[in-house]
Amino acid sequence: MMADSRNMPAPPVTPLPVEALTAEAFAPFGWMLGKPFPGKVDAAAYASAGSDFWHEHAFNPGTGGEHEILWVKYRVSTPSIDRLETHHLTEQAVIPLVGNIIQIVAVSDGNGAPDLATLRAFSILPGNGICMRPGIWHATRTDGQETTCMMLTRGSTTADLVDHLTRGVPATESRLHDINRFQLDR
Repeated sequence: MMADSRNMPAPPVTPLPVEALTAEAFAPFGWMLGKPFPGKVDAAAYASAGSDFWHEHAFNPGTGGEHEILWVKYRVSTPSIDRLETHHLTEQAVIPLVGNIIQIVAVSDGNGAPDLATLRAFSILPGNGICMRPGIWHATRTDGQETTCMMLTRGSTTADLVDHLTRGVPATESRLHDINRFQLDR
């Protein structure tokens, strides 16, 4: 006789603490953006009374890829994490402009699925950002209010994902993966 699934307890929820973003903590997943001036003026850095600028990161959209800038408005603030996505070919940078985001990330395991033992969540404030390596699993949440971000990605990856999400076309440059429930511990 089969058990009645309506009487089965819900699967346990695993708490996921939200960490402050640092270059060292984010290194397994990519690069922190918005680090301070490097401290020396050279061919990739300039400082003056009027402005400072310095090399932050050389973005790689992957072989044959075209850079694309997206404007993204995030509205999901629920602490529950049950799905991650990854992009196979390109790095992806996310920079909050108005509001804060929480970026959830994990590396891939040997089979290309998310390695949930590496799952982490980072609080990202305007003035900072992140650039994820290809193959990094991720999800984004807000701290309760709509957040506007700039995203740097690969144009064909965006088109592929839009086709998948709107028309059900199989995605080739991205993958979505349901996971056991994790809950942000803010």
